[in-house]
Amino acid sequence: MDIYPVVLAGGLGTRLWPVSRESLPKQFLSFVGEKTLFQQTMSRAGKLASCKPLVVCNYEHYFHCLEQIEAMSGSGLAANYLLEPVARDTASAIALAALDLEKKFKNIDPVLLVMPADHLLDNPEHFKEKLVAAYKQVNDGKLVTFGIEPSEPATGYGYIEKGVAIDADTYEVSRFVEKPDLTLAKKYISAGSYLWNSGIFLFKASAYLQALKKHAPDTYIAAENAYNTAKSGKDFMRVGKEAYERCPKISIDYAVMEKADNIVVIPLDTMWSDLGCWSSVAKSNIEDSSRNVVKGDVVIIDSENCYLNAGDKMIAALGVKNQIIVATNDAVLVVDKDHAQNVKELVEKLKNDKHKTAFAHEKVHRPWGYYESLSMGSNYQVKYIVVKPHSRLSLQLHQHRAEHWVVVSGKALVTNDGLTIRLEKNQSTYIPKGAAHRLANETDEPLIVVEVQSGEYLGEDDIVRLQDDYARAEKKAV
Repeated sequence: MDIYPVVLAGGLGTRLWPVSRESLPKQFLSFVGEKTLFQQTMSRAGKLASCKPLVVCNYEHYFHCLEQIEAMSGSGLAANYLLEPVARDTASAIALAALDLEKKFKNIDPVLLVMPADHLLDNPEHFKEKLVAAYKQVNDGKLVTFGIEPSEPATGYGYIEKGVAIDADTYEVSRFVEKPDLTLAKKYISAGSYLWNSGIFLFKASAYLQALKKHAPDTYIAAENAYNTAKSGKDFMRVGKEAYERCPKISIDYAVMEKADNIVVIPLDTMWSDLGCWSSVAKSNIEDSSRNVVKGDVVIIDSENCYLNAGDKMIAALGVKNQIIVATNDAVLVVDKDHAQNVKELVEKLKNDKHKTAFAHEKVHRPWGYYESLSMGSNYQVKYIVVKPHSRLSLQLHQHRAEHWVVVSGKALVTNDGLTIRLEKNQSTYIPKGAAHRLANETDEPLIVVEVQSGEYLGEDDIVRLQDDYARAEKKAV
């Protein structure tokens, strides 16, 4: 049974703010157990197939994938990557994967096992058994989706209504239904013919592309055009931004699954969660005798049915019920559990207000290390920068700001407007606005630099990358 795992790692996990943010979304975080959701998915993929998984993710998150696989010492895991410049939902992401695998395996019609990177799934052996039944359907030209036997009338999931039984493991799909209200969800559970929509699929590359071409031709054409712009690196293909932005933002459910007539569903009787909100996270962790889940330094008295995550802070709660309280260094979320699905609306408001906590943490991880903003005011910002050994930032320029670098610890190799200099502790250099520059650490020790920015605009989007080691450059060096 030859299958090719496709791991979709492009989600943002907005409802798990303030822990999950655009720069570090939920799939790269651990909410249940020590491994991140991405690591758990990659481990599952490694057990289900002998070939390298194909990971589809945003190009800004490529280094997160590399680091997290490297951290799984002894796993033997490796992957290939398709890098998206912008998010365009699952229909286009899966189309890129199907086109890529068709191109790489010209003599066969590869079978894709599509799995989101941010879901929990228990009992992989049970899943593997069901894959055998699914593989048979795929060889008959079917598009297979997997449904989860529901354990409660959940309102945060879509549902699949089972139709006529094809065999003991497989059913025709009667219909897909959107997330219901509680009354409707209870009716679905009572009917006994509904499954949660897991977002996991198995199909041949050609079958999916043919269905996409038939039912969402604009998405097919745009995805194919975008794939043809892709440039390859050591283990990745990076899709052109302008072409990919033309892809409609649409899910595989809307584009194909709700329209095609060759869809079948196979139930999975296992613990599963998409961890779509903080209430889902709470349900996936162990409760105390008062139905509370606590993480970190938490003191709680006379409270019940709460989720409290202190992060690096301390939370004291007295007489609270049915509440979610999550703290990070720069934000605190307080929400009633019944409103957990609506955190996304709160984040949208923060984005509209251009609040920095909507996008990144104070400590922002980058492939070369990390930085923290120490102070910001009118026309200035001070950053603390740490560059990992044998790493370097992109060769870049800024159109609206100048920078002053002071080496605090370590040794820096600096490219500044065509000149290369070496700086040690207490030495500094000035980077004029518009000058091509780069900071590198060629030593075995971390490099620590304090950066002072000055200019009329200090946003992170004022970066023109000319060369980059991590597939983020849009322009060639001049």
